[in-house]
Amino acid sequence: MNAAATIDADAVVLDIDGVLVDVENSYRRAIVESVERVYDRSIRNEDIQQFKDAGGFNNDWELTDAAALYVLSTEEGYRDSIDEFTDEIAANGGGLEAATEVVREKIGANATRRVKGRWDRERLRDVFQQLYLGEELYRGLEGGDPDIETRGFIHDEPMLLEDETRDALTADYDVGVVTGRPEAEAEIALERVGLEIGTDDRFTMDDWEEGKPHPRALTTLAAQFDAETVVFVGDTLDDVRTAVNASESDPDRTYHGIGVLTGGLTGEDGRWKYDEEGASIVLESINELPDVLEGEDES
Repeated sequence: MNAAATIDADAVVLDIDGVLVDVENSYRRAIVESVERVYDRSIRNEDIQQFKDAGGFNNDWELTDAAALYVLSTEEGYRDSIDEFTDEIAANGGGLEAATEVVREKIGANATRRVKGRWDRERLRDVFQQLYLGEELYRGLEGGDPDIETRGFIHDEPMLLEDETRDALTADYDVGVVTGRPEAEAEIALERVGLEIGTDDRFTMDDWEEGKPHPRALTTLAAQFDAETVVFVGDTLDDVRTAVNASESDPDRTYHGIGVLTGGLTGEDGRWKYDEEGASIVLESINELPDVLEGEDES
């Protein structure tokens, strides 16, 4: 389906990162710099998309862990490139558990134990949160005193959702949110874009264990909205996979995965990857969405 097509939907579910706000210089920067601060080596910013495409890394803390695992493993004899590493992760089902298994298969049990002895996931998460939140928010949300002086990358998140788009969506459709952000950070982003979503109409990292691309959050919202047709708009392949999985697990409703090109996937290559995963439509940005939706109020 191309951008000129239309969908007759009665509920819209939105991801936050790369859809409502731009996180290239916030979450993605925090991944790279957290690994660098803890291990004095890191991956490139463009490598992050390789992990996202592999699947199972909706949680950026776990993506940071996987990046650190790769860096540490190369010091124990791992020779594959990031491209090869993430391809192997995808082949093993995606996510951090798959990444660990790939390392174990490549460098052996003894070397893997040495890597895990240096793999400080708690410190990585703490550094990530300090860099992302900044000193003031870190104290308020994490409940401790930071040891890094920083304003916080969270303040470097340009808004992608235009007011006109927000008003059009909320006027004509039931609107929900499914995001990998923690609840408090999701609330900050939603407030910035002026989108009022009740806690019953959103799923954050704190609300469900499975994470994307598991369909439970999406199918739960569809049931709550009593929606026959639901669109889920995201910026990663796992977002589209979530909609595809929802269609399989809840065949009495219709689910459309819509990809936007304002996250890590861009250009014709991004369009092709979305299409390969079964996206119904690929948009340049969330602000094209009202033009491709035909709700009951417009019939």
